[in-house]
Amino acid sequence: MKVILMRHGEAEEGVVPDSARPLTDFGSKQAQQTADYIATHYQPDALVVSPFKRAQQTMAQLAKHYSDLKVITQDNITPSDDPKAAFDKLADIDAECLLVVCHMSIVAKLASLLTGDSFEGFSLAEARVFELEFLMTGMAKEIDRFVPDQP
Repeated sequence: MKVILMRHGEAEEGVVPDSARPLTDFGSKQAQQTADYIATHYQPDALVVSPFKRAQQTMAQLAKHYSDLKVITQDNITPSDDPKAAFDKLADIDAECLLVVCHMSIVAKLASLLTGDSFEGFSLAEARVFELEFLMTGMAKEIDRFVPDQP
């Protein structure tokens, strides 16, 4: 099984509430670059996305490549959520290649749970690909990484 973790692209500052922050034009381009890379190399069969606007907009760039992709909005993968609870909910999803779009710092904490390695931040719209036999903490190996243009 593969798990692809992706952080959303660059978002507008100063928008309240935080959940309503949209992507900037540059953030949309970042999301498109990463979506193009993922579509060239991987065939996800499920996409899990945060309900926050910037994550939904990032997911929309991915959805252009996957018209039949099952999309699941998961409420507990927002910036301040508990990564262990999010991980446990992700483990219930039946997929051979699961793509998750969310935020710092939860995306990095999910990566740490997958590999058992220490916390390492993600760049904007960065995607990391992990391979494992089944979704269990400490069982994954990072096999690929893509970082789009940065500000």
